[in-house]
Amino acid sequence: MTLPAIDKRDLPTHEHRSRARASVSKSAAGLAVGLAIVALFTVVRVLAPPASATFGLPDAARDFATLSISVAVESLPFVFLGIVLSIAVQVWLPEGMLLRRLPRSPVLRRLVLSLLGMLLPVCECGNVPLARGLVVKGLTVAESMTFLFAAPILNPVTIVTTAQAFGWDNGILVSRVLGGFFIANLVGWIYSRHPRPQDLLTAGFQETCTLADRHGGPAGRVRRSVQMFSQETRAMMPALFIGAGMAGLIQVAVSREVLVTLGGNPVWSVLALMLLAFVVAICSNVDAFFILSFGATFMPGGIVAFLVFGPMIDVKMLALMRTTFTAKTLLQLSLLVALCAAVLGLAVNYGH
Repeated sequence: MTLPAIDKRDLPTHEHRSRARASVSKSAAGLAVGLAIVALFTVVRVLAPPASATFGLPDAARDFATLSISVAVESLPFVFLGIVLSIAVQVWLPEGMLLRRLPRSPVLRRLVLSLLGMLLPVCECGNVPLARGLVVKGLTVAESMTFLFAAPILNPVTIVTTAQAFGWDNGILVSRVLGGFFIANLVGWIYSRHPRPQDLLTAGFQETCTLADRHGGPAGRVRRSVQMFSQETRAMMPALFIGAGMAGLIQVAVSREVLVTLGGNPVWSVLALMLLAFVVAICSNVDAFFILSFGATFMPGGIVAFLVFGPMIDVKMLALMRTTFTAKTLLQLSLLVALCAAVLGLAVNYGH
């Protein structure tokens, strides 16, 4: 029996190994610097006395630093968890295991994938690297979008915290779960009809999908896992810190008093809380407790719009998703999800 010839280009060369080691070193150094900066500012804010902690900075600058750091620190564990889960799916999951167990019907596949978040208690920022891994593993772009938008709302931690915060009052919990499920599947259905789905992805991520390869035995899988952790960290960390900085800047610039004055109007309450969700970029696992304090001021539809729109689209998520999707795609997604969330919120307000 004749064995198939092995293309030498598939074998790791000294140049490739050197390049991989350099990539890992640069990523590790960048990550260490970023984490050190976050840790330093966090320690200063927590331990230093008020007079010395200000460093002569105006209130707006201190608020910007505090808000930006809090968003980054809150998100980091979930980003790392998402990267680890992505590596597990791509490298350690047996070839074809996930795809073989999904229904053949595209609609049913997306319905199942939208429920996958119930098994993965990861907030929206951690789902971005996981969705990237699912595309590399063989899922379509539309299927990965369905998972990406449904998972942060349908994960068990989010459902439990929303139930604890609001119970069954005004249908907020049911509207959030069913609304998130419907919007995610609507987005997936719309983009499943795109004639060239690869055009929705950035050139860099298309290259990542093209270069995805077999991993060999355990030693090869470990090496590939380390390389992928380096690559995903290098892609995610700058986006996370930029998104956190944008969230902090916008929160300082936009007055919450202006938002609160709009809370009693059925239309403006929805739009104002969607804007707030976009600005504060808070994790879906805890956003219900954050918005609970606005419950006495804003109508239920505004609360629902906040709880649905925020986990899908906010400044931090846009920065993270920019590592995967083109700017045009993100603009389209933002408008589509915003329109759906607004309609859902208005339906809740006028239905009561």
